[in-house]
Amino acid sequence: MNGPALPTPERHLLELVAAYNAKTPGSKRLAAQYRGVFADKSSIGMRFAPETKEICYPLAVDRAAGAYLWDVDGHRYTDILLGLGLNLFGHNPAFVREALTAQLERGFAIGAQHPLVGEVATLVSELTGAERVCFSNTGTEAVMTAIRIARAATGRPCIVTFTHSYHGHHDAALMRAPVAEYARKRIVERLAGRPLLRPVAALLGRMGSSRAVPAFPGVSAAAAREVIVLEYGHPRSLDVIRARAKDIAAVLVEPVQSRATELQPRAFLHELRALTQRTGSALVFDEMVTGFRVHPGGAAAHFGLRPDLATYSKIAGGGMPLSVIAGSARFMDRIDGGPWQYGDDSAPRTPTTFFAGTFTKHPLSLVAAHALLSRVKAEGPALQAGLNDRTQALVARINGFCRQQDLPLEFTHFGSFFALAASRSRIGERARQLLAYHLLLRGVHLRVGDAGGFLSIEHGDAELDHIVTAFSNSLAALRDGGLL
Repeated sequence: MNGPALPTPERHLLELVAAYNAKTPGSKRLAAQYRGVFADKSSIGMRFAPETKEICYPLAVDRAAGAYLWDVDGHRYTDILLGLGLNLFGHNPAFVREALTAQLERGFAIGAQHPLVGEVATLVSELTGAERVCFSNTGTEAVMTAIRIARAATGRPCIVTFTHSYHGHHDAALMRAPVAEYARKRIVERLAGRPLLRPVAALLGRMGSSRAVPAFPGVSAAAAREVIVLEYGHPRSLDVIRARAKDIAAVLVEPVQSRATELQPRAFLHELRALTQRTGSALVFDEMVTGFRVHPGGAAAHFGLRPDLATYSKIAGGGMPLSVIAGSARFMDRIDGGPWQYGDDSAPRTPTTFFAGTFTKHPLSLVAAHALLSRVKAEGPALQAGLNDRTQALVARINGFCRQQDLPLEFTHFGSFFALAASRSRIGERARQLLAYHLLLRGVHLRVGDAGGFLSIEHGDAELDHIVTAFSNSLAALRDGGLL
């Protein structure tokens, strides 16, 4: 006698696990083989749970070219993760590969100055409008350096960050608002929907806390005392910055947040720019995702303003480890004391802070960056504009399917980065995580937990058709499995 039928979501999950295991045995074998020695967060993939344990492993990729990846089992995937957004020209573009090959033949001396370093700095300056430029290795390092520069220049201790922003994994960036603050916001949202209670909602809205608490174990509680966490795009945040200006060294902004792509607050950013100019705090744009993607000059150029400091990585390095700190001389002179000349009595005039790194200005990273940024400069804004239009069309097609099928989801985009509009969609965490597995089964590569991705110039009509079909079929499968 057969047992009772499993509920639809449970049966759906069992079938998905079996199908993914059957397609990716090589990836699973590698994850299991080295788990004891290799401490790897990506091996967890999604939030660990007994029912998804058997699919907690990353896809192991053997090679990449253009818009495609091939896993160790020989399956091809249309890639929309694109190295977390860094491959604007697709995987392994010939002009970058040739530059790297030539440098490999010459060797790569560490600690010596590479002849291209000034040219790469000039390219960054020309594209972004920054007065001065320096290099580091990762986005986390670049943001840490920008904060230190801002504190050195202003003599102030505090930095402002915003909820849902991501600025790397240094302690100052791993802060959040207290749980009570999130509860207050939800109450305000509910009361605001009732006309008679809107005055109460307004009062509660003005009573928000700006203090920070560590978001993860091991993050210093002492660091939280110098971080102010505010709501992005909200006028009250400007009031807090204005009131605490004498303590604020930097306001750290992800202009369009990778976790909330639908929020693109142009007017707020202009008000923030004007406010920080009056108070003397540094406005710092974290352009790891948006830099060189939405426009050659990044989000700053797109929104028509110029921050005091900006940090870049991903696209800038041409696929190699490189990050950039760029900005006005007032702040960047804290790196080296400011420019001076030979043959006269000039000398560095600005007191410096500390900045170093063995692998900063790595020759391989510099030649890749030179090749990539030279191509971005040569192509001009039409490169990004064309990609932006194609992404808009892609999102419109996916949203059209969601409306047709009455799915409670909406996708949005900023430039050629597209994502689920979390504030306008109803989707549980489990369904969001399982979406990536469904896409992988249908030959589209995306990291587990993400619900959107990037386009490169290598994504043509055939690739876009494949992406739309994979999203449509994956979302329909989640709905039919009782997960939407």
